[in-house]
Amino acid sequence: MTTIKDRLGLRRAPVAVAFLDAPPVGMKRWDGGAVPAGCTFWQKAMQGASFYTLPEDHLGCAVGCHTHHIPLPPERAHELQDTVGFMVKSGYLRMEEVPGIPTLRQAPGVVAYAPVEGAPFVPDVVLLAAQPAQAMLVYEAALRAGAGQALTPVLGRPGCAVLPLTLQGGTSSLSFGCKGNRVFTGTPDDEMYVAVPGARWAAVALALDEILRANATMEQHYRGKLALHP
Repeated sequence: MTTIKDRLGLRRAPVAVAFLDAPPVGMKRWDGGAVPAGCTFWQKAMQGASFYTLPEDHLGCAVGCHTHHIPLPPERAHELQDTVGFMVKSGYLRMEEVPGIPTLRQAPGVVAYAPVEGAPFVPDVVLLAAQPAQAMLVYEAALRAGAGQALTPVLGRPGCAVLPLTLQGGTSSLSFGCKGNRVFTGTPDDEMYVAVPGARWAAVALALDEILRANATMEQHYRGKLALHP
């Protein structure tokens, strides 16, 4: 069976992410040590790893804790204000932008990650790292499956906010990523993220074959038209 990764030509596998009260049965906890940001877990899952994390595994990134509604320990509570203050001082962020950053409504008990094909849990969000042409195809499949809008929600910094944005909005979203995400995950400049509501992922995956065939037909048509205008 051809995977979504192969059908789209993605460099890395789409990842299932779930915000749960308890660990999925039979799944191991992240054992790779401290990480600089929660998006590091995206990278590991895209490389084939399956695991769950506890809130304390996310404490390396105060902004990521904010988007995931994970409280910092009292002795570290200042880190979010310190980080945001540095971002504002450096010109990276303006304070008036902060209230618009999407966040989860409540703190998860665990966050589970796995390649979407074979994930041992039901995803809340499916995340793909895609080049623009690949993202176009997923966007069109999401529209066809009723999991997207013509005017798709898009955000930039912080990249991790695309997860609550997609979960709360119930529709597919795009993220340009952010500088931290690209540094911590090694995501190249020619990739961005597409996030699909987990409840609609099966329908999007099913619609993808039709979208791929339609785009192949249109490419042939447009190349024929182009040939008439040398």
